[in-house]
Amino acid sequence: MKEVKFLTRIILLALIVSCGSDKKENNNEDTEVIVTSNEALTGNFVVDGKSSQLTWVGSKPGGSHNGTIVVENGEMIFDNGDLVNGSFIIDMTSINVEDLKPGDGKEDLESHLKGTVEGKEDHFFNVTKYPKSKFNVTKVDRSNGKYILNGNLTIKGKTNPVEIITTLSIGANEEEIKLLSEPFKIDRTKWGIEFMSKSIFDDLKDKFIDDEIELQVMVKAKKQA
Repeated sequence: MKEVKFLTRIILLALIVSCGSDKKENNNEDTEVIVTSNEALTGNFVVDGKSSQLTWVGSKPGGSHNGTIVVENGEMIFDNGDLVNGSFIIDMTSINVEDLKPGDGKEDLESHLKGTVEGKEDHFFNVTKYPKSKFNVTKVDRSNGKYILNGNLTIKGKTNPVEIITTLSIGANEEEIKLLSEPFKIDRTKWGIEFMSKSIFDDLKDKFIDDEIELQVMVKAKKQA
């Protein structure tokens, strides 16, 4: 009889621990789930400009620089669980260099990239004349659980097609989503950024800057009320 009571107590204790564990998991609102199949998402998700960005890497012989640019606003549109459209506005005035420290060339390089130095406005992005860049999705495909976004990227008033492979994750409450792209490269000369390009100027020797810029997009968005 004592053995039966002891066994009963063990079973009750196990049930209490199990229920407590389940409750803890269900209350975790911050969990992100990678979307590998259609989810019940419908409607517009508005980009959170405070936590969305474009990272960049520019290279030249002997080194490289990297930094970030703010994805200021935009939206992603879902229909019956599928991402069907979207657009992003990029704030070029927010160009930030991360590999240099203040006073160690950081401010000079940022000013050069932004084109805020007199006489060097069009070396790179001329943010006074072209403060915004834009990416508009024109086609969405899915492959191996990833979204392949084809769209038009506009920089300095010039537009060219770009393909971006992305992974989508959603919050546990399905009110927030995150889109993260794989690194991809663009040829800056297609957007009229020709400063120290070896393909444009043939007398640069090893004093050139690579035509290709590596980019990666991370966008967070919240469901529109």
